[in-house]
Amino acid sequence: MNYLISIVGLIVVLGLAWIASNNRKEIKVRPIIQMLVIQVILTFLLLNTKFGLILIEGIAAGFEKLLEFANEGINFVFGGLANEGQAPFFLTALLPIVFISALIGILQHIKVLPFIMKWIGWAISKVNGMGKLESYNGVASAIVGQSEVFITVKKQLGQLSPQRLYTLSASAMSTVSMSIVGAYMTMIEPRYVVTAIVINLFGGFIIASIINPYTVTEEEDLLIVQSEKQSFFEMLGEYILDGFKVVTIVAAMLIGFVALMAGVNTLFDMIFGVSFQEIMGYVFAPFAILMGIPVSESVTAGGIMATKLVTNEFVAMLSLNELASNLSERSIGIISVFLVSFANFSSIGIISGAVKGLHEKQGNVVARLGLKLLYGATLVSILSAVIVSFIL
Repeated sequence: MNYLISIVGLIVVLGLAWIASNNRKEIKVRPIIQMLVIQVILTFLLLNTKFGLILIEGIAAGFEKLLEFANEGINFVFGGLANEGQAPFFLTALLPIVFISALIGILQHIKVLPFIMKWIGWAISKVNGMGKLESYNGVASAIVGQSEVFITVKKQLGQLSPQRLYTLSASAMSTVSMSIVGAYMTMIEPRYVVTAIVINLFGGFIIASIINPYTVTEEEDLLIVQSEKQSFFEMLGEYILDGFKVVTIVAAMLIGFVALMAGVNTLFDMIFGVSFQEIMGYVFAPFAILMGIPVSESVTAGGIMATKLVTNEFVAMLSLNELASNLSERSIGIISVFLVSFANFSSIGIISGAVKGLHEKQGNVVARLGLKLLYGATLVSILSAVIVSFIL
């Protein structure tokens, strides 16, 4: 029965992408099937094999060690701020982003990450039927972040068609930055974080190639990666400050959104006798069922999904932790994978603002595509959850 629901869910997700397609005749079926097969195989390897268990335990142990290093700096500055036995979210989950951001900067500076991103992107371009730039952008977005990635390709931004710009922006919204992966791992199981990052990469190309199909000619298939010439310590200071900016932005958004959600829920409960989150849960419940969530848990799951879309993934992960007792282990896994992406309303402003800062005209194009980008990125999250439901 679970397999049947998952198959129906897969058909519905691809159908919703097809309905929104701007040129159905250009859709290339073979690369889509290839990427779907790759998603299933990778999900099985990561979640259902000894190799996957060892790999994910190794990655989780690595991030745990990085968090320990980060805590050395945090304790030096904020030691004694928390009471004995307490673990404030700001100190344990958010502030380590500063250290991981600095580490990413070092790996960028010594050319390790550019090498990895370029060649993995090249390999993926042989499968997805898209250009080298699109493939590089998908990999780079998952490492350096959804706004920073556009800096590395800023030389080409002005020459890109709206179709190619959509694919780049959709990839950036469908993935997550490596700098905040450690924070996610403190909130949900590391195996679901790693699995989501890997299959979202292919999911972004699948949905984009259906909603936004096009052909890249050999003359257009160029990749010009821009790297800023900075001294080591100039770069290090910049990445550390950028990491702290991310921390403060996420913290501010959490304060505002969590408080606002609590207020809106109370207001709806007073007027209608049911919270806003529960109402949104009913709206999203059909999608939760298509993802393989049992009907009895679908409203709870739908509420968490809606929270992520309206606010951000951090608020939704906090909500998942609060409601985990009402969900089965399988449902928690499916929802966890759905949550690991930047598909929410605030990302529209972040991505369009990042592009506009580099090229005003193209930034306006991205802003006009905003709702379509969010639609596509949300379908990527649902697709990843459906793929995982085949395996769990």
